[in-house]
Amino acid sequence: MRATRNKLYFVTVPIDIGFAEAVPRPCLRGPALCSFPEVSSAVNTAIAIIQMGIPVARMELMDRGLIEAVNAYSALDLPIRDTLAFEFHGSPASVEEQVALVREIATENGADNFEAATSLEERNRLWKARHNAFYAVVAQRPGAKGWSSDVCVPVSELGNCILHARELLAGCNIPAAILGHVGDGNYHVVFAVDPDNEQEIEEVAHINKLMVKKAISVDGTCTGEHGVGTGKIAYLREEHGAALDVMALLKDALDPHGVMNPGKIFLR
Repeated sequence: MRATRNKLYFVTVPIDIGFAEAVPRPCLRGPALCSFPEVSSAVNTAIAIIQMGIPVARMELMDRGLIEAVNAYSALDLPIRDTLAFEFHGSPASVEEQVALVREIATENGADNFEAATSLEERNRLWKARHNAFYAVVAQRPGAKGWSSDVCVPVSELGNCILHARELLAGCNIPAAILGHVGDGNYHVVFAVDPDNEQEIEEVAHINKLMVKKAISVDGTCTGEHGVGTGKIAYLREEHGAALDVMALLKDALDPHGVMNPGKIFLR
């Protein structure tokens, strides 16, 4: 769900539904999962992989709350730990090298499990948790709707920001989980909200507000995906300052009648 003015928008599709590939498939796509005793160890692993320039094709964080939810939803038995999911693309030799390097970094950061595979069946099994993440969180609560938000921060600030999000959720009784495309500093919080409970809606909106303020304070952005132009309008002035006025002038010059995305980003 996203809120703008007095409207509420509930998410009814998965967070990441993928897209048609515009380039040929690599000759090998190798997945891996590794789990950690602490979320900070998972994030530090992701940061180290980025800093070393290892060309990981996909790198996703799933916190232990999400793993518990997807185990129940998808009949999996993954360790209930903060988890990183990877996918490596390339030739067999290059994939093998990437896996070895990532395994070494993960082990140095305290990973207590690292599972890699190359077959299509194993690839699908290992990624099943991530693909079903949204549905798994919502399924924890019959009749709930999915409320999702995200922010994007510099990778160097990712660990502190995710720990901040976890602290915000510690006092929240609404089922929720943290996941994200940690390779680019983007992370999400997904809630299973009772759409008729105004108190719950106010609570998750408040958590979202604190997440956004934290992200902006470290030179991040209020969103990488969710609520662009609608749910995050309230934070654009804080993020962009006077530059927002310049953007509005350009928009008016190109679209004086307001027919392109009316009511989004720039309120009239």
